[in-house]
Amino acid sequence: MISIHPAQLQDWLKAAEAHTPPGALPIVLDVREPWELQTASVKASGFQLLHMPMRSVPARYLELDRSQPIACLCHHGARSAQVAHFLMNNGFTEVVNIHGGINAWSHELDPTVALY
Repeated sequence: MISIHPAQLQDWLKAAEAHTPPGALPIVLDVREPWELQTASVKASGFQLLHMPMRSVPARYLELDRSQPIACLCHHGARSAQVAHFLMNNGFTEVVNIHGGINAWSHELDPTVALY
């Protein structure tokens, strides 16, 4: 599985353009719990932000397009790594994990994102 740091997101988005269906954007799949999303959230810029708590992914992953690039995000990167692995085992080919999660996102990309 490939992991990227939040600081590498723009490079990943640019590379993902070649694998994104026409008229679509790459996806950042936030797998945190709803209370975490209320505590801290990222701003979608150049990607579509989807929220699907980790525990709901096995029941909902078919809502996702297997051909669309997906970067998985959680608090520190462990849950998102598990979800990325699950998606890859279920036929998704353009999946990465955002290493360090939203915590690293706050440190590397946007200090206005709350730490918790």
